[in-house]
Amino acid sequence: MEPTDVTSTVVYTLRRLATRIEALTAEIRDLNQRLAAVITQRAPDLLTRPGIGPDSAAALLIAAGDNHDRLTNDASFAALCAASPVEASSGKTRRHRLNRGGDRQANAALHRIVITRIRCDARTRDYIDRRTSEGKTRREAIRCLKRHVARETYNSLQHPTRQPATPTATAA
Repeated sequence: MEPTDVTSTVVYTLRRLATRIEALTAEIRDLNQRLAAVITQRAPDLLTRPGIGPDSAAALLIAAGDNHDRLTNDASFAALCAASPVEASSGKTRRHRLNRGGDRQANAALHRIVITRIRCDARTRDYIDRRTSEGKTRREAIRCLKRHVARETYNSLQHPTRQPATPTATAA
């Protein structure tokens, strides 16, 4: 059926777009299920942690897998993910900032995880409130959370059968 007027052309176009959206949504769902299955084989408890979805977990697994010879402890994984603190002090003020090097995709994954936890996890919100009341800025508290998530992820990769730790309760 070929459209002949403006209304039928719009209806036809919208139907084609809706069909394409449904097909792409089904494809995304299928790919996410396959990705989750692969991640679960490598690190079974990684996807059970708050805020960690298949995309973020895959980015962290790729970063760790590409550099397995460099990962000796959780600090090296944090440095690889650009989540290790770097001193940025001046005069009497002692501050730390995030490492600007490392794997930017892994760092972006850590950032998405932390932002999701801040939005959805009451313990993380309490942690942010506590750190800001101690005098840290929100950005500094997020840096601390990124380091904690990197530590959690490293432990999940090194000890795949361990149960998840209490998230963000002991982050420093």
